Amino acid sequence: MGELPAGYLPVEGSDRRPLPGAERLGPADPRQRVTVSVRLRRRPDAPPLPRPRRGTGHLSRERFTAVYGADPADIARVAAFARQHGLDVGETSVARRTVQLTGTVAQLQAAFAVDLGHYRAGQASYRGREGHVHLPAGLVPIVEGVFGLDDRPQARPLFRRAVPREKRDKDVVETTPGQVAKLYEFPSGTGAEGQCIGLLEFSGAGFGGGYDPKDVQAWFQRRGAHPPPLTPVGIDGAGNSSGHDEDSDIEVTLDIVVAGAVAQGARIAVYFAPWTEQGWVDAVAAAVHDAANDPSVISISWGYPEFEKSPGQNLTWTRSAMDAVGATFEEAAALGVTVLAASGDFGTDNGIGDGHAHMLYPGSDPYVTSCGGTTLKDISGSRFTEVLWSDPKTGASGGGVSAYFDPPSWQAGVDVPASVEDGHHGRGLPDIAGNADPGSGYTLVRYGKNTRHPIGGTSATAPLYAGLVALINAQLKIRLGYLNPTLYELAASGIYRDVTCCGTNAWADAPGYHVGKGWDATTGFGSVRGTALLDELTSDLFAALIPAAD
Repeated sequence: MGELPAGYLPVEGSDRRPLPGAERLGPADPRQRVTVSVRLRRRPDAPPLPRPRRGTGHLSRERFTAVYGADPADIARVAAFARQHGLDVGETSVARRTVQLTGTVAQLQAAFAVDLGHYRAGQASYRGREGHVHLPAGLVPIVEGVFGLDDRPQARPLFRRAVPREKRDKDVVETTPGQVAKLYEFPSGTGAEGQCIGLLEFSGAGFGGGYDPKDVQAWFQRRGAHPPPLTPVGIDGAGNSSGHDEDSDIEVTLDIVVAGAVAQGARIAVYFAPWTEQGWVDAVAAAVHDAANDPSVISISWGYPEFEKSPGQNLTWTRSAMDAVGATFEEAAALGVTVLAASGDFGTDNGIGDGHAHMLYPGSDPYVTSCGGTTLKDISGSRFTEVLWSDPKTGASGGGVSAYFDPPSWQAGVDVPASVEDGHHGRGLPDIAGNADPGSGYTLVRYGKNTRHPIGGTSATAPLYAGLVALINAQLKIRLGYLNPTLYELAASGIYRDVTCCGTNAWADAPGYHVGKGWDATTGFGSVRGTALLDELTSDLFAALIPAAD
């Protein structure tokens, strides 16, 4: 970018670098029309967001919008700026604090003082930028980020296939989500009627990804169960588009059948967005602030290595994007919406291959319950053995120490190790874990046929526990909301099945963390005994409702 226009300043946290190994092939097409999302601050007179405790004190959506949404005056200022540059003003949302603007690449370059180019990195081709986004000085204090100028890929599905039969060196014991729920002692004899589970799904531009209702129906019918009512929600031009990208289709279908099998009677809203930074910011906001479907719990089976504070290590996320998504997760807590996310399927390497440990975002966010992976073995009735999922052929549980987030207060009572990278201390993950090894995975129905090999991954763990949250919400007739403080307060209550064996989650030359007694950075507290959790919450809720004696 040449000299900045007079009066322009950089937007803090918007700095971008090319993907590793990327080559700029030339300028972006100046005539291409692009829609960007401008994220605004909360109302300047808004008080701090409340920190509700265990299902109480949550804000209504109406109250949140009125107190914590965007200031209409700020929206008007962005709209006036857009008109000055010939940009069209599209959808605006006070609750999501977003204004969408559309224009040509040439118009957007002039408006935001950026230089957009055509880049290629390996098989990935994207419209990209380097350096900061810029705005007139008067708008910088009210704009938290501008997303969509750069459309590099930024999401990976977190599922794994079992090793083909002829290459296996261990037995594969296929399970069903219902069977695993029974092993984990989830509440039985009750459904999740009245609850909505939100599933965030992503797809590459032009490739699609989604579910076929006939496949979902066939899967449930073969198991004598009712398929959940499904509502697809399109974001930023994406939508349910099954049959174009098998990996995306498998991820979406896996999420639906796991959550739907555990939480019978719940509705499921499936949010589809492009796998870009803009897609993340808009999809999380759309799900958390969806008044129509009103999800009480959201499951995320996708991720990408977080922005790292070390110079040169911000591989994809910008700080402004992570801050925007993180702020929305904090809003979810205030609204009583629980958020769970997969911790990753390639140990500490997480698919980067540079010999360093990386944590996945959004699983590393303190307002998200990070779900790691285990292997189930020796299943006989209600008895089984559970160990760390760490298999050189199929994958390993993601976990470790965040490079971005400081240690949260609710982790003070557990022994989070120092980072294996540089010894720093940060938010440890995962928080809990569950069946993820495809060797004890699930068979799906795709394109009318069973998948050839069982499917697993930490993307099977997050929707499993989303189903548990929906069951508990329905039983208690409250919303658990922000789950992490409760999970750590109940560390000694007996609600966990501690996973103490075996080894580490080191992967592809990246250093790993050891599994062991108590909380560890591979399986967290272990798997959750669902009914025990419900009992603890029931007694705690009643205690909170009974006035203390004089």
